[in-house]
Amino acid sequence: METHDTARELVDRTLDAGSHVSWDEEPLDVGPDPAYADALARARAATGCDEAVLTGEGRLHGHRVAVVASEFGFLAGSVGLAAAARIVSAVERATAERLPLLAAPASGGTRMQEGTPAFAAMAAITAAVTAHKAAGLPYLVYLRHPTTGGVLASWGSLGHLTAAEPGALIGFLGPRVYEALHGAPFPEGVQRAENLRRHGLVDAVLAPGQVRDAAGLALDVLLARPDDAAPPPPPPPAEPAPRTPVWDSVTRSRRKERPGVRELLRHAADHVVRLRGSGEGEASPALVTALARFGGRPCVLVGQDRSRQSAEHPMGPDALREARRGMRLAAELGLPLVTVIDTPGAALSAEAEERGTAGQIARCLAEMTSLAAPTVSVLLGEGAGGGAIALLPADRVLCAQHAWLAPLPPEGASAIVHRTPGRAGELAEAQGIGSTDLCARGLVDRVVPEFGDAADEDGAFCVRMGEAIARELAAVEPRGAAAPPAGRAARYRRLYAAG
Repeated sequence: METHDTARELVDRTLDAGSHVSWDEEPLDVGPDPAYADALARARAATGCDEAVLTGEGRLHGHRVAVVASEFGFLAGSVGLAAAARIVSAVERATAERLPLLAAPASGGTRMQEGTPAFAAMAAITAAVTAHKAAGLPYLVYLRHPTTGGVLASWGSLGHLTAAEPGALIGFLGPRVYEALHGAPFPEGVQRAENLRRHGLVDAVLAPGQVRDAAGLALDVLLARPDDAAPPPPPPPAEPAPRTPVWDSVTRSRRKERPGVRELLRHAADHVVRLRGSGEGEASPALVTALARFGGRPCVLVGQDRSRQSAEHPMGPDALREARRGMRLAAELGLPLVTVIDTPGAALSAEAEERGTAGQIARCLAEMTSLAAPTVSVLLGEGAGGGAIALLPADRVLCAQHAWLAPLPPEGASAIVHRTPGRAGELAEAQGIGSTDLCARGLVDRVVPEFGDAADEDGAFCVRMGEAIARELAAVEPRGAAAPPAGRAARYRRLYAAG
């Protein structure tokens, strides 16, 4: 397989027509020997490029963006000191001018003709990208065929969002190097884009022609200004819903037809960009991570997907690690975080213990209570155990009328307290796990009504919840990404504080 597009073709295909402006200057003279100088001359003649990367700016769906793209035809897209200097200069200029950055590597890695200095220059590129992200600026990566070695292990793996070309070879160790070292070919399929997506290392596999619209959609969320959003609709008149037995809410929350996070996004959000995985080799079907807008207000959404959880496939520590990626994205990008809680509970197994479920719950709680971004949590349905509370602490907490929060499923709690699961309904009432009691205790701020049962409302409940999310996003936006989240811990202190 060969790269579908040259660097220039990809840039022209992706940016708005006629908007590209080059930032490239004369490459740094690294004093090559005659053989290397001849190789550089041949590469320039063959590609029409003066180095292995092109940099510049343009418009993408009207948004001003910076671009860095590898030209694989130029010495296999390898990065030497001249290319590294060009990349660093472009990244730093993008940071100074507060531009989002789209990187499109296609490279065999660092340039062997320059040895260790070229290899060490990856640290300079990484530092520049890290500073760009620390400034709250989006960094989008499109991994092309092939991307290997030091390029993948530096600026190729730092994207807020990362997509890959179909069938692209993407790996730290080049297959020729592996075969030379081990005397056997590298296992087929491991280093392909589709396998990386399965393992949560890239968010999507996109053909070159899809990059423009996918990146544009993401930028529509990442660069959205809350001030431009329409005022959220006023809340409906405060008419307390009739109290129903808590056990009735528990049984309703478990109905297969009850809308979950996917239905909420479909009916109530726009500009939805799905992400995948923790970025560290895990992708849990039990969690949905996305960029989205509610009422025009942008956010990072992390939601538990009850439809993909079961006794055979419960929510494991991989889902919590993926949730923490969403938290980090919100903080890095200065976007509000919306969490959606809907789980029968975290995995209870030997494997989950060995993979650190308790530690992941603790780290989620720590990040949620200290996150430097506005936060809104939504109790959408079931809220059992540590898997639920891991996503609960927030500036504002919404609760569906028939949602609930408990340390264990009521049957399990009844088995502990009464030595039988048969008194689950009685214990659920006594524990105060339903929405009315949660609101009375200050654990939730607003209950979103269900007219009968959300499962029978045909999308209307999701629209109502989406409007409530938009109102809460508008309420927390003035706090700003850098303001301290003092109110989060105070909510829980009030549970035991006197007076």
